[in-house]
Amino acid sequence: MFPITVFTPAYNRADLLPRCYESMKRQTCKNFIWMIIDDGSTDGTKDLATSWVNEPNDFQVLYFYKANGGLHTAYNEAISHIETDLCVCIDSDDFMPDDAIEKILNFWSIHGSDQYAGIVGLDFTLDGNVIGDKLPDQKCINLIDLLTGKYPIVNGDRTNVVRTELYKKFAPMKVFQGEKNFNPHYMHLQISQNYDFLVLNENLRFVEYQVGGMTDSMLKQYLNSPNSFAEIRKLYLSFPNTSFNFKFKHSIHLVSSLILAKKIRKLFSYSSKTFISLLAIPFGFLLSIYIKIKT
Repeated sequence: MFPITVFTPAYNRADLLPRCYESMKRQTCKNFIWMIIDDGSTDGTKDLATSWVNEPNDFQVLYFYKANGGLHTAYNEAISHIETDLCVCIDSDDFMPDDAIEKILNFWSIHGSDQYAGIVGLDFTLDGNVIGDKLPDQKCINLIDLLTGKYPIVNGDRTNVVRTELYKKFAPMKVFQGEKNFNPHYMHLQISQNYDFLVLNENLRFVEYQVGGMTDSMLKQYLNSPNSFAEIRKLYLSFPNTSFNFKFKHSIHLVSSLILAKKIRKLFSYSSKTFISLLAIPFGFLLSIYIKIKT
């Protein structure tokens, strides 16, 4: 049985998927499955992926099609099919260094156990620079601590290799009708409430941000997916021992999202930080107006 699945959500990325495929073919260790989740593409992605499924390779290629619903629904679909112990998402516009699978499996064979959620590694730009800073020089780290600023580092994008059984515990993510911008990192943070990730300060993914991708046009995402953003701010505000600045910032965003979702009356059911929520109301109101004007 293969020990790890690399899953790649794709929506109209037939121009970029071949680069990801070629990186899979170059892997120094072929003991993996590559799973393509087609999120309703209309650009020939299906034909490409089907041809790769039928090509003779030293690794297995799987392809699944679903109606378009956004990245988090592609995660839901992938997780429902994954049967390997570990899995990692490599987006359709990204690709892995040639030795990434080998590094992951060797590292996990030495250090991995049910005590850990998986591995967190680094993302690099195409010109070979790490995104953000390297992780702290320690055996394991909690992703909530990274999010809330416990460490004095620039917290760039990371690649999370996750034990599949933990994904299955929290999947599927909620799906709000008409909303396609619910960040799957939500599940990583849920997992981090009970588990740390092993630190691997190595490049596991080359990243190239695309116009129209999830990291682009954040204000439009706030407007188009307010329930999704309210849900993730609710999770942020449930974390214990966070700073006032962290609570206040995300309370402002929560207020804004609830206003945009027409659910502001539910503010105090989303957050137990009553005083900070009250302080955040005027700022969240202004933010919601700013989002509407700018988009």
